[in-house]
Amino acid sequence: MIVGEKSLMDLAYDERVDLADFLESLEPREWHAPTLCEKWTVKDVVAHVVSYEELSRFALIGRFAKGLVVHANQVGVRKFAQRSPDELLEFLRNHLHPKGLTAAFGGMIALVDATVHHQDIRRALGYPRIAPAERLERILPLVPRNPRLGAGRRIRGLRLRATDVDWQHGDGPEVVGTGEALLMAMTGRGAALRDLSGPGTQKLASRL
Repeated sequence: MIVGEKSLMDLAYDERVDLADFLESLEPREWHAPTLCEKWTVKDVVAHVVSYEELSRFALIGRFAKGLVVHANQVGVRKFAQRSPDELLEFLRNHLHPKGLTAAFGGMIALVDATVHHQDIRRALGYPRIAPAERLERILPLVPRNPRLGAGRRIRGLRLRATDVDWQHGDGPEVVGTGEALLMAMTGRGAALRDLSGPGTQKLASRL
């Protein structure tokens, strides 16, 4: 790590602060609006972001067993379903520093999760933002090799190049766009395709 460079944990904290500040600005009805996560409202997405924070190792194993791994995230969302938006926001404010599973890999899980889901909400509600370059430059290299996110199969044989941050990846027909749009497309968000261009975009679209 470069001297003076923030850790992944610090960046995850910063992203959670930004997310909490944004959520505080929402109208009550917006908490029940759909997001880019299929079948999840804003409230559901926030519940997911915080749902692993206080799980012990034993409870974490139990959740994955109950959810058969694939549906473990939905199990967490249901657990928080009865909490109000204000209660969820308070819970997030009390867990700005990642703990448990989200703190794994030096905070990588929390940073990627919070950034992608922050954009899931903003894009769906029509509140765009310029994602901080410092965070994107740390996140983008992590995503292609993360099997849980499925990015590797989506971008295989393509060259991705960011226009606003110093990042490129792969070889083949090029897909060009902002780091945020590339991040969202790599993680399966078709809504980001309108912000991408290049000869590889159609192939990427067919894989989302």
